[in-house]
Amino acid sequence: MRKQLWQQQWPAPAKLNLMLRIVGRREDGYHQLQTVFQLIDFCDWLTFEPLKEDRVRLTTPIAGVDEADDLTVRAALLLKNETGFSGGVSIAIDKRIPMGGGLGGGSSDAATTLVALNALWELGLSGQRLAELGLKLGADVPVFIRGCNAWAEGVGEKLQPISLAQSWYVIVKPQCHVATKAVFCAKDLTRDSKTITIVDFLSGQHQNDCLKTVREGYPAVDKVLVMLSFYGEARLTGTGACVFLQFASEDSARAVYEELKSGAEDVYFAAGVVRSPVYQNLDYPSF
Repeated sequence: MRKQLWQQQWPAPAKLNLMLRIVGRREDGYHQLQTVFQLIDFCDWLTFEPLKEDRVRLTTPIAGVDEADDLTVRAALLLKNETGFSGGVSIAIDKRIPMGGGLGGGSSDAATTLVALNALWELGLSGQRLAELGLKLGADVPVFIRGCNAWAEGVGEKLQPISLAQSWYVIVKPQCHVATKAVFCAKDLTRDSKTITIVDFLSGQHQNDCLKTVREGYPAVDKVLVMLSFYGEARLTGTGACVFLQFASEDSARAVYEELKSGAEDVYFAAGVVRSPVYQNLDYPSF
């Protein structure tokens, strides 16, 4: 079984924030949030090969990112430090999720690394412990480890499973990179939204408190929002830069995707998933 796991590619799915409310700010500067994570079937793909030497090696470095700062490398080293495992691993990433788009690609890559190496190295850590380790790497990592759609609070780490209607998405990445830190530091950012409930969200309350700040600061995002509004309600995921349309019909989503894909922007088609594909060959962890 373990030999088969080494030979397979491991998916790292993207996510969409279907709602984002900023309901306060902690003394340490981090914002208190309410958000909904929707996992989608648009993935990076990771491959792991065992090394005899005690090291972690990335064979597909990302331009502009030092290997030591890559979240997959950091995740593998964190797992080794946590467990005392003395073996090594080589990691390759087929990077398909755009960086800086608010789709969580880096966090998902880190989560898949933790889940995969926990299995490949036969470490036996629980899903809960992996999520706790993932939080050290980033606030979005735990939801990918938990592996299902979630209502999130705190800085995004307090997770509760949520049942979402099957949907399909057309996602557009503007030709810009949104600096998350800059958005959260913006003076005009809404930081006092009232808290809502899951029932409120499901009834249609899905505002994104970052939308106004991002539209004003990034004309390329505003342009895409205007363009997509012709087809339906255009929404920003997280702090962006990606903008998406949600459809109840796959055919409707495909039709819009086919119309937009030849344009100047990067356009993606994705379906929402209930369970992360990273667990397709593993026991599903308890939430």
